Amino acid sequence: MDTHFCADLRSGGLVAESTAPTDDEDLAARTLNTLWRIRRFEEAVDELFARGLMHGTMHLSVGQEATATGACLALRPDDLISSTHRGHGHCIAKGADLNRMMAELLAKETGYCAGRGGSMHIADVTTGNLGANGIVAGGIPIAVGAALAQRLRGTDRVAVSFFGDGAANEGACHEAMNMAAIWSLPVVFFCENNRYGMSFSTERAFAVKEISERAAGYGMPGVTIDGNDVDAVYAATRDAVARARSGEGPTFIEAVTYRWKGHSKSDQNLYRTRDEIEEWRARDPISRFERAATASGALTERDVEEIRGHARDAVRAAVETGLAAPDARPGSLLDAVYATPAGRAS
Repeated sequence: MDTHFCADLRSGGLVAESTAPTDDEDLAARTLNTLWRIRRFEEAVDELFARGLMHGTMHLSVGQEATATGACLALRPDDLISSTHRGHGHCIAKGADLNRMMAELLAKETGYCAGRGGSMHIADVTTGNLGANGIVAGGIPIAVGAALAQRLRGTDRVAVSFFGDGAANEGACHEAMNMAAIWSLPVVFFCENNRYGMSFSTERAFAVKEISERAAGYGMPGVTIDGNDVDAVYAATRDAVARARSGEGPTFIEAVTYRWKGHSKSDQNLYRTRDEIEEWRARDPISRFERAATASGALTERDVEEIRGHARDAVRAAVETGLAAPDARPGSLLDAVYATPAGRAS
């Protein structure tokens, strides 16, 4: 198969409704490329931090690649997303440029936010990514506001709000979901349940068996899916997006997945057993997709190796480009600030 890859993979929403990513040759190649770009990007960031070349903190999504990949695959290029503090995967899946992403995390002038946003506040409005958010549940009302804006403008664009299980217990989540439901706004609430809010297990944080059960209280459909199955994620998001686009209102999707790494770089990971982590590593969403795509005939083993190599090379190039880029300029720190201390001109 002659596969071609580029940094901008914004071709979601162009797939026939009945097509699954593992069954279509072109779609399978693009899907696997996104999965591996996310994995290799996160691994590179982890290494750069360990070497002292990247500062601050970050929240890695290794093990959760299927959620961002499958969900964004169901979107049109002009659809919108709001992201989280664990948002590198969302950014990549929505079509971000790896060079600008890596530069942003390295606090370089060529980054998406000129090095000011870093890992937790990276944004790319040109691809519809309204930004990651360091505030837990902060992106949920942003997505609802974006959906309301599309309604008022008369477009058929849809907003997807990515958030974690911890955010589902925040007041902002309740208020935003209620507003979206009563106004039938074109938004999809996508909860990435990775089983822990920081170090607190979902088994202790929720009285319901599945978080999606809460959707009934807002008068919207709710579904729980295997978040490590790209086909399942794509199908659920595709249906929810179609419902929102046709004016039928929001849907709540709970995608059950797992992060292999700690909550953040400061997490010593003492609240999980090694056996639990290894059990979930055995459910690796990328290996699972590769097996399914090769079994269906959509990809060959040679295709898989080629795609892995493309993703590896793209991330390596982003690291090299980022490290060589000029540092962010401290003197321009206030250039985009619209509120200043008393006594200083804006």
